[in-house]
Amino acid sequence: MASLVLIRHGESEWNRANLFTGWVDVDLSDKGIREAELAGELIGQEKDLDLSVVHTSLLKRAIRTSQIVLEKADLSYLPVRRHWRLNERHYGALQGLDKKQVAEEYGQEQLKAWRRGYLTPPPPLDPASPMHPRNDPRYKHVFPAALPSSECLADVLKRMLPYFEDQIVPSLFEGRDVLVVAHGNSLRALVKTLENISDDDITDLDIPTGVPRLYIFDESLGIKESRYLGDQDEIGRREEAVKRQAG
Repeated sequence: MASLVLIRHGESEWNRANLFTGWVDVDLSDKGIREAELAGELIGQEKDLDLSVVHTSLLKRAIRTSQIVLEKADLSYLPVRRHWRLNERHYGALQGLDKKQVAEEYGQEQLKAWRRGYLTPPPPLDPASPMHPRNDPRYKHVFPAALPSSECLADVLKRMLPYFEDQIVPSLFEGRDVLVVAHGNSLRALVKTLENISDDDITDLDIPTGVPRLYIFDESLGIKESRYLGDQDEIGRREEAVKRQAG
């Protein structure tokens, strides 16, 4: 058997301000730091969990969360692998905009399609924009055509899944426990795959910040158990907070 732990990064400064973040590299808020600390404590309390490797995106809110989690769990020695394919969904021209204001301008139905829909990408970002990943040095060795100007969730799944299959699944088949610290939408895409959630039903999946989700697999990587770690009432409140972000 092997285990997989998924953690959406702790609350970021732009989560707190209710802004579309995407690939913009913002830091954790004070609340996000506390969430990461609690996540590390919860992982440290799982006696049957024996983590061997960590995977994160290239965005600092995920990187810092992973560092805090490992420190609190007394696992700072674990190897960490970072890759852009675990980045958040690219929100295109919406990045930096207030979600409630977007809802007021375009309507709740359009906003829900952009935020939660499987096949609807937001308006694209101009490739000449300094916010475009082609103009960010951390992606200078990525083939430019692979870098998005905007993404729907199906796009996120398409670019995330090869990394999961090639870099994470082999460890699980070897019986090694793995931690992935990423983002709301890269993890929604992964959970969709793991739990075989339909394109329509994935719209209603909200992943709270800073809460570890544990999967225990059999030898064929069938799911034997899946659950969030921590106080279930508090987790429910965090899920509702994600739903309320658009007003």
